[in-house]
Amino acid sequence: MSKTKMELFIEIAKPNKNGISRWVQINEFVGIYKELQLGNGGSWCRASSSLAKKYIVEFDKSQTSGNSIDAIRLNGFNEQKLFNQAIRKDIKDFYKDKKCVMLGVCGKSENTKIEIDHKDGRKNDYRVADLKSQNINDFQPLCKAANDIKRQICKNCKETNKRWNARNIRGNPYSFYAGDENYTQELGCVGCYQYDPVAYRKESVKKIAKEAADYIASKLYIKDE
Repeated sequence: MSKTKMELFIEIAKPNKNGISRWVQINEFVGIYKELQLGNGGSWCRASSSLAKKYIVEFDKSQTSGNSIDAIRLNGFNEQKLFNQAIRKDIKDFYKDKKCVMLGVCGKSENTKIEIDHKDGRKNDYRVADLKSQNINDFQPLCKAANDIKRQICKNCKETNKRWNARNIRGNPYSFYAGDENYTQELGCVGCYQYDPVAYRKESVKKIAKEAADYIASKLYIKDE
């Protein structure tokens, strides 16, 4: 029976009881370890790989010029709780033929096909990671093009704790429908256009209507008159 790439790397790296291995040079990936060669970026050792879910995987890129990986090692067991990105079948079925809530398309081409997006881009709510407790409102239909862009926006927010301003889109009247640019534990992603553009539009209508009503009332009923 052939070994998996994870098994092959563990065999050549020989981690100790604490999950710490030696540095394995990529030029060692020959013979029976040839399958470990990083021709396609090394999918077997990426952050989403089985290896990285069990171990802390570190890379050395200092030996040669450029950004290529020169050596790999394991530096202990990964004790971080993993976020399960699986989505329950009934939720998938509900959204699979819905149009993108940002661009209004639902096509068959690479960029227009629908992907079911976790609205909270940080993926740190473990209720949503549980198939039993997740619900329809935790997700939204996005075409691939919109989802790819949202993913980068959420990544930037996670790095800076500054939320995306909806007024980057011309015609949007408010920056956020709740909170401001500062990410807080209290609100999380709620209030950001990227989190829920439908809620953004609904809340914008309510706010505009209230502002208009308040303005008219102030003209009709001047204080102290």
